[in-house]
Amino acid sequence: MDDAHISAFLEAQAAELGAAHNTLLAYGRDLRDVAQWLAAKDASFETAQRDDIERYLIDCEAQGLARSTRARRLSAIKQLYRFGFEEGWRMDNPAIQIAGPGKEKRLPRTLSIDDVERLLQAAESHGRTAAERARNYCLMQVLYATGLRVTELVSLPVAAVRGDPRLILVRGKGGKERMVPLSPPAREALIAWLAIRDAAEEAARLKGKPASAFLFPSRGKGGHLTRHWFFNLIKALAVDAGLSPAEITPHTLRHAFATHLLQNGADLRAIQTLLGHADVATTENYTHVLEERLRELVLEHHPLARD
Repeated sequence: MDDAHISAFLEAQAAELGAAHNTLLAYGRDLRDVAQWLAAKDASFETAQRDDIERYLIDCEAQGLARSTRARRLSAIKQLYRFGFEEGWRMDNPAIQIAGPGKEKRLPRTLSIDDVERLLQAAESHGRTAAERARNYCLMQVLYATGLRVTELVSLPVAAVRGDPRLILVRGKGGKERMVPLSPPAREALIAWLAIRDAAEEAARLKGKPASAFLFPSRGKGGHLTRHWFFNLIKALAVDAGLSPAEITPHTLRHAFATHLLQNGADLRAIQTLLGHADVATTENYTHVLEERLRELVLEHHPLARD
């Protein structure tokens, strides 16, 4: 029965709220974990009480799960019970008064401009063929130029970049669209990759294969490169660049994009728009990079700070 409730909840989230695919996957994983835990206690979503949910969260903490993971699971539980109340299979929400652990305030990891240049140089020479090298370099240039989420990057439709654009239209979380500019190096890398990509697509078409709608096509199920593939590419590039692969992920480049813009005087609201953040509070995590810059300004320009 719990599986049916979870499936109905996920369908409602997709249909009524337009929840993103990755969000639905996360909800599903979290709620199935809760359901399995309850089943082991001879309980279910229909019979669980507040103390059952609290014991589950305590067990999650004992397993060493991050505070953010526990907060997300509690949020999923509350939303499921809200849905259950609306659907009539639950007359209360046993989790409504449970306070979450909150999210840890961690500063995003970032890279120096020199680190990014080393990664770009590594991408330019990484690959078995000229086509792979052009694709890898294009991926990295576009990522650093735009700050796209990795899912947005690998699933870019080729139609979005036709005609040597200065701006590209990106569809982000919840189907929201935004325009992001391309730097001259990113446009050059894009033009070079498009020529190679289109030639390969034309050769495939002559063999009777359908054309791909994606900028970075793949023979995989989704038709484009996957997040997992790109994650592995970033790690390999880090090694080639002499950087620690443990410290670098696709999201690190997104952080670097925002941090370097802020360091060079970009407005926080503009960065919020470019990153596709719904709430400027999320973007404010990057303001830590201003501390050193402000300190230098005071020491350099304040009359009482001079020796």
